[in-house]
Amino acid sequence: MASKVVFPEPDGPTKDIGLPDSTDKLILLTIVKRPSGLLTSFVMSLTSKIKSFNGFLIAFSAILLLVTSAVNSSENIASNNNAIVILGDSLSAGYGVKNNESWPSLLQSSISNENLKLTVINAGISGDTTSGGLYRLPLLLEKHKPKLVILELGGNDGLRGMSVNKVIKKNLEEMINMSRGYGAIVVLIGVQLPPNYGKMYTNNFEQMFIDLALKYDLILVKGSIVDMISSNQMQSDGIHPNQAGHVVIEKEIWRKIKPILETITD
Repeated sequence: MASKVVFPEPDGPTKDIGLPDSTDKLILLTIVKRPSGLLTSFVMSLTSKIKSFNGFLIAFSAILLLVTSAVNSSENIASNNNAIVILGDSLSAGYGVKNNESWPSLLQSSISNENLKLTVINAGISGDTTSGGLYRLPLLLEKHKPKLVILELGGNDGLRGMSVNKVIKKNLEEMINMSRGYGAIVVLIGVQLPPNYGKMYTNNFEQMFIDLALKYDLILVKGSIVDMISSNQMQSDGIHPNQAGHVVIEKEIWRKIKPILETITD
């Protein structure tokens, strides 16, 4: 049975698209104040001024390279075939906490304390979706050739009411297979949605992570918004984990992946 660790609801704008049992409540746009959010806003502003599709792709590719460089500026990211790539959204990007307080940074500290020669590549970007992750993953795999890929995506898709099977699950499956094609072990982080999307949709969304873990024999870390709130591990925005929340998240992820880390450094 998969262990449970507390995670907040994802970030990002959405609107009611008439899902079964949904209400008229809207999830407000999260204004990201950290560099990753500013860069996201820059992307939106720039691409809105580019009329040609080719022009968009060129500009967007350049920005993604800048993003990858920015989120790893404090780490030695030289490719040494001992990398752990974290592909995620604001939860991984560390929105609202200092860089060294985010769970990916804490994970690197735990790895270093065990004298394991592994480098964490934090490729988390606030507001990212499974489609964005699928677009970014090939470059990350080619550049770092990671031994381990941690997927923390899907929440923003859910907030937008995207189809669980046709979009979210499909994209996650492609990322799982793509990572394995490069010889990487995949860890999947499950998230939960707020209840206003209706019981049917939220249950299907949560079950998706369980089904993927069973189908591909993945390490799964599940989340609970309720536990996060009751444990006072959320920021004042009610969406993102605070410093204590990141500590709890890292401890659970570390507990789940520690047994395999020594084997992948051989």
